[in-house]
Amino acid sequence: MKLFDTQKKESGRTRLQRLYFNFFPAYRSTGARIKFISSDYKEIHVALRLYWRTRNYVGTVFGGSIFGALDPLYMIQLIKLLGNEYVVWDSKAKVDFIRPVSKKVFARFLIEDALLEEIRETVAKEKKMQLWLPAQFEDKDGKVYAIVDKLLYIADKEYYRQMRRKRKKPG
Repeated sequence: MKLFDTQKKESGRTRLQRLYFNFFPAYRSTGARIKFISSDYKEIHVALRLYWRTRNYVGTVFGGSIFGALDPLYMIQLIKLLGNEYVVWDSKAKVDFIRPVSKKVFARFLIEDALLEEIRETVAKEKKMQLWLPAQFEDKDGKVYAIVDKLLYIADKEYYRQMRRKRKKPG
């Protein structure tokens, strides 16, 4: 179910991926649900609502649910989009809680072709890079509730393996 206006469509493969995510215990426990994964993995839509499992002490959505709902998605998108020649890791995150969440909110993860090209070019030259990507939860009227900035580490897989071997050598 698309939550944002898009021309993209889900495929059978991405529909199964969405179902897997939504039943995977670590993600399911955030209270969020992935509602849409485009067939090319360039767009993901997420919904999060207040209910007994996401409610905090003061009656709004727990900050951990807000962060956890957004946490793995850019990393997984980039792994799918870049392929096996790259290593992608979450490195750091910054969360700004703008206002308490007490209703259903939505987030959109969109990776454009230009960004993928920039990543490929930078990693081809530098062998690694770090990239900040933003995500936010907003309501149906566009009011923002939380902004999460994710720092991702992306490297050429062979370079990454060489660096790990160097670190493991004694002396």
